[in-house]
Amino acid sequence: MAKLTLDTIDRKILGFLIKNARMPFLEIARECGISGAAIHQRVKKLEDAGVLLGSRIQVNPKALGYDVCAIIGIRISDPTKNVQTVERLRMIPEIVECHFITGKYNILIKLYCTNNEHLMHTIFDHIQQLPEVAQTETFISLSESFDRPVDIPSWEE
Repeated sequence: MAKLTLDTIDRKILGFLIKNARMPFLEIARECGISGAAIHQRVKKLEDAGVLLGSRIQVNPKALGYDVCAIIGIRISDPTKNVQTVERLRMIPEIVECHFITGKYNILIKLYCTNNEHLMHTIFDHIQQLPEVAQTETFISLSESFDRPVDIPSWEE
């Protein structure tokens, strides 16, 4: 995919949408000094280029009773099975992120559980039961210090 060159208006639009994905396009248009139709066209261009991947509501897991957040490093016995393993991990609803990584492990996952017993059940009865999983190491998050979206650089390339 070709890298899209963003102008000042595109950067302003992205900045507004990152701060508030529900911000009406007409309000963004007023802030940018262009028409609502131009905002729609630019947002469509950003979507088509893969810059915007959609918008979603962010939910607080703790408010829903998911009090335990864990990061787990997974070593796969046969790295040719990485994709197959990820598809199996996708089926475990507690897992919210999955990354191929470098280093000691092949895969890093983030998951939310209601309590430590739920976490133990998820690890022992689901993750470690996958045939490709050779080893896991679990890190329990005590507190999330911050979570922020990707920033839009102000410099031009």
